[in-house]
Amino acid sequence: MTDPRQRPRRGQGELEALVLSALREADGPATAGWVQERLGGDLAYTTVITILTRLLGKGAVTRERVGRSFAWTPAADQAGLAARKMRKVLDAESDREAVLASFLTGLGPDDERLLRELLEQAHGEGED
Repeated sequence: MTDPRQRPRRGQGELEALVLSALREADGPATAGWVQERLGGDLAYTTVITILTRLLGKGAVTRERVGRSFAWTPAADQAGLAARKMRKVLDAESDREAVLASFLTGLGPDDERLLRELLEQAHGEGED
């Protein structure tokens, strides 16, 4: 039987999102200790370091040495991170055309229109 005082475990993605959100709130590069405090001390310092290191491996954060530790900065905003995930999934597939076609057929009319407009803008910028 589980202890009712224990909090339910959060998934890795949820913890990464919390850490990234805290980093985005910082005025500049932030230490792991700052992130831990910002999250209310709910996570162990070593857990925060582990999450930051995983995010570094995914290219979601950068770090710079400050004294004996590191200061961390988000590498992209939420939209940039989502786009990076989408590209990673696409790059992992052998039939890119089939993946893109399936993605497009699943879009609603508003998203399809927005994607067309964005593609036209991108092509227009490339012609200059």
